[in-house]
Amino acid sequence: MEAIILSGGFGTRLRPLTYTRAKSLLPILNKPMIVHLIETFPEEVNKIILAVNYRKDQIENYFKENDFGKEIIVNNEPKPLGTGGATKFAEKHITDRFLVLNSDIICSLNLKDMIKFHTKNNSMATISLWPVENVSEFGVADVKENGNIVGFVEKPKPEDAPSEFINAGAYCLEPDVLDYIDTDRLVSMEKEIFPQIIEDTKRFFGFKFKGYWMDIGRISSYIEIQRFLLRKNKIEKCQGKDCKIYGSMKETCIGNNVTIGKSSKLNSVVVYNNATIGENVNLSYCVVGDNCKIADFSDIRNSVVGDNEELLEKTVLDNKAIWTQPIPKSYPDKQIGNVIEK
Repeated sequence: MEAIILSGGFGTRLRPLTYTRAKSLLPILNKPMIVHLIETFPEEVNKIILAVNYRKDQIENYFKENDFGKEIIVNNEPKPLGTGGATKFAEKHITDRFLVLNSDIICSLNLKDMIKFHTKNNSMATISLWPVENVSEFGVADVKENGNIVGFVEKPKPEDAPSEFINAGAYCLEPDVLDYIDTDRLVSMEKEIFPQIIEDTKRFFGFKFKGYWMDIGRISSYIEIQRFLLRKNKIEKCQGKDCKIYGSMKETCIGNNVTIGKSSKLNSVVVYNNATIGENVNLSYCVVGDNCKIADFSDIRNSVVGDNEELLEKTVLDNKAIWTQPIPKSYPDKQIGNVIEK
């Protein structure tokens, strides 16, 4: 069975971290985001097609150096194609029923159970469904008791919502779905293809699941997923190799070769490799990039510091993104590509 992982987005809402790396390779507990997803795949998934565009070489090199016991194909999109276009572009690798997943969602979905549900209902397309409280911010599924979805209502008033369930970004599809998708253009699976399948086949189902679900689309959710997984695993911190720690850490993850000076305090922080934190530094709800240096007596809150940046002594920041280097020429100024339409 094949699985397509949508990994072509720029991750603009996670800049400056994504100025220098593919979004799907951003570390979560010192392991790339995309690996957390791959580790949830059942055994029957033996081929993974990575739909990539931005930073293709980084992704390709990572999977050359790391073996996950499955065939992995890096499918380079000539341009951003959206969820539908990227799926169609992978058609030559599809042999039968297949999965489509977003690389930036970390959740408790059991894919094996979802595939069984899809098979049992003789479904053309099955999507994962997640319950939300604030239905007015999403496209809400009109789902029957047996899981059959008959439509979606965009951002309804609470009293008009057909359910509490939204598209959670994982799809189990029959090969016939590919016939609905145009070639070589940006196509939204959610807005263009799914409504056609519902109308034509009536074999469109939603698989509800419980536990946790998080879309890692912003710095805040990127920090929060680290905190959540630390608590879930009942550990206070995650630490890489060859670190020198003279301060304290709470719900914090640091990479390899990180130095934290005396009397420094880190609370809900993600620190990348080779960073140096001086003495008497307070960091709270922050991300610190590769090779960064933060000098003594600094106080940084709710901020992100890009790779290779150096902050002077007594720097005070709150709700800032630090990037003093050139922005990559190909990097867009707004979000495009594989956006989930919930």
